[in-house]
Amino acid sequence: MEKKDWPVWEIFIRSKAGLAHKHVGSLHAADAEMAIENARDVYTRRMEGVSIWVVPSISITASSPGDKEVLFDPSNDKVYRHPTFYEIPPEIGHM
Repeated sequence: MEKKDWPVWEIFIRSKAGLAHKHVGSLHAADAEMAIENARDVYTRRMEGVSIWVVPSISITASSPGDKEVLFDPSNDKVYRHPTFYEIPPEIGHM
């Protein structure tokens, strides 16, 4: 496999102060091991990371911005999400 044919990897880094991994960028690498090593060199130069995730870009499936209405329509039609749907027992008092 030539260098130009290497797959693209998405890089996620968890910082020392963070609880979640955050997407920091993409890079080309021959395999996952190389992707982690390259990500370490490129995205954690100041020793700020404690964990690195690499995911082949081809494995990521994303929604289309055009599907926004269908996926994220308002919850107004979902009455079970409104607190008025639930009855509060009298012994609870005011919430």
